[in-house]
Amino acid sequence: MTWSKKPLVGIIMGSSSDSKIMHSAATVLDEFGIKHEDQIVSAHRTPTRLSDYAKHAEREGFKVIIAGAGGSAHLPGMIASHTTIPVIGVPIMVYNDKENSDKFKFSAFGGLDALLSISEMPTGSPVVAVGVNKAANAGLYAVKILANEFLELKNKLKKHTEVQHKLVLKESDEMKKLGLARFASKKFKK
Repeated sequence: MTWSKKPLVGIIMGSSSDSKIMHSAATVLDEFGIKHEDQIVSAHRTPTRLSDYAKHAEREGFKVIIAGAGGSAHLPGMIASHTTIPVIGVPIMVYNDKENSDKFKFSAFGGLDALLSISEMPTGSPVVAVGVNKAANAGLYAVKILANEFLELKNKLKKHTEVQHKLVLKESDEMKKLGLARFASKKFKK
């Protein structure tokens, strides 16, 4: 088995509105050629499905689960309590107003409620938390976990890091050449 033949990462979220944020984790995994399985699993509305999903993830041999949730953000902690698979929690600030499904609202606490719910898990049920709405970081963290097992993936990750390094140097040279005001106006045109 290799890291690109079958899903090794599960991406779950509490509702379809979370996909607005969670798709970034999938994008990162896709860039590295890592297969993933994506599902909606609500800790509150489908508790038996959550338990079944944990068993499914273990049977399928997932190495990492990325779980996104907003508000009270119970999904990451609840899935972690049902499996030994490492869980990366993504606190989500934006949620869908079910009464007006086209309109997105922001958490009353700016995502801090979700961040604290995920990061303050009790001893014995750890969940790694990334920053609010930082699903891409969750994807990268999953890549790092998998890279410890797959040398080819580790090499891809090193190349990715080198590209980021070169991009920063290139942008710094451009800023130095143009000056901060011109660089910012060029970079962030409206």
